[in-house]
Amino acid sequence: MITPTKGIAPQRSLVVVGAQILQLLDRPMTVSQTWTRLREWRLRNGHRAPLPFWWFVLSLDVLYALGVVEIDRELLTRRPADAAPAGGE
Repeated sequence: MITPTKGIAPQRSLVVVGAQILQLLDRPMTVSQTWTRLREWRLRNGHRAPLPFWWFVLSLDVLYALGVVEIDRELLTRRPADAAPAGGE
């Protein structure tokens, strides 16, 4: 599920979808804007595997758990690589 398996195609794995999201997240965006941009990008780049919204949200959860994205004032942003973890840990 997180990585490709026999039952999960590479273009649907949460890690790959997360990487696609990070590629598109060049500025702060709402979750809806990010979802729209991702769907458009996947169509333009030949990713035909269905991607439901809940799978997109799971990918965001993985990115958040890895500490590479955050939500501030309803905007999804990339965290700088050298940023301290949320909560000052």
